[in-house]
Amino acid sequence: MPFTVYLFSIAVFAQGTSEFMLAGLLPDLSAELDVSVPQAGLLTSAFAVGMVFGAPLTAAFSRGWPPRRSLAIFLLVFIAVHLLGAITTSFTVLLASRVVAALANAGFLAVALSLVTRIVPTEQRNRALSIVLAGTTIALIAGVPAGAFLAMSFGWRSALWAVALISVPGLLAVLSRSIGNSLPAGERRRLISEFVALRNFRLLLLMFLALSVNAATFCGFSYLAPLVTEAAKLPATMVPLVLALFGIGALLGVLLAGRLALRRPAASGRLAGALLAIGWSILGSLAAHPTAFLAMFLPLTLLLGALSFGLGSALIARFMAEASGAPTMAGAFATMSFNIGAALGPVLGGLAFSSWLGAAGPALLSAGFVCLALLTSLVSTRRRQTG
Repeated sequence: MPFTVYLFSIAVFAQGTSEFMLAGLLPDLSAELDVSVPQAGLLTSAFAVGMVFGAPLTAAFSRGWPPRRSLAIFLLVFIAVHLLGAITTSFTVLLASRVVAALANAGFLAVALSLVTRIVPTEQRNRALSIVLAGTTIALIAGVPAGAFLAMSFGWRSALWAVALISVPGLLAVLSRSIGNSLPAGERRRLISEFVALRNFRLLLLMFLALSVNAATFCGFSYLAPLVTEAAKLPATMVPLVLALFGIGALLGVLLAGRLALRRPAASGRLAGALLAIGWSILGSLAAHPTAFLAMFLPLTLLLGALSFGLGSALIARFMAEASGAPTMAGAFATMSFNIGAALGPVLGGLAFSSWLGAAGPALLSAGFVCLALLTSLVSTRRRQTG
């Protein structure tokens, strides 16, 4: 496996940490910058929106550049705006820096995903993509807690400095010419031809499935804490353990999804989806029964993390493998589908949490998202067979 793939994963780890960590720093941010907590929450929303719209925009804008130049510029911008955010005293400037950081993050990830599929042998592509995407899961396990620890010890600005510092190795690798400076022969295509290639029904289906599974993942994950403390009436000291188990499961799922060579990926994906829907349903249904909940919760959380990120990673890998007709835009649309799910899940999870279902609502809604993905997959397969 090229060492470049691991450096990409480190960069994605820094970017994932940046995307998620501010959610735990909102009280300190609001107090120092003299804004309300909901206003400070816009910093997280702005990053998510920037990721969704930034992926196709930055990929289209930079598609004529050599890959090394694109990656270097995106990383330089990402580092620079984090340094700006770490020293500014203006909430408006910090908010703008989050939007620009998201655009740079989206551009880097889109180019990196597309490039990885071209610099590794075909039989290693799934594993390489999983290693890159593992950066996001490691961010959930280690990066976000580490950012919270830095913020508590040295203030929230230290977390932004740390993200900028962690991004430097990836930048040095890109600048060291370890990455090709041009696309292979035949890889340059007109932008319109790439969009036409992406209109393929199978690709649109894979995007929708990845979006739905990722919405389920972040819907349930975002509300694990109140599920533990409010629904199951367990002590708050259980929350870090639960989040850590989910993150460890996520990392295992991503790595295993990349290593397992499945002869029937569609059937295997549906099996994983069915298990995932059952798991989220059990989690939500048992929340009102603390004894049964405690007996199953910890192993179930580990399993849900593995299935959620394993299935999501496998869907992204399948999308990248089948989108060879859009070599520079495939990564952008994979990134976009991933982040639409990440943004949509917590919002709808909040509505479920506020409903009569209470703290169990997000887990049950996650099961619904996965069931929607399964139903869509089955109907589309049946239509192809009868058509």
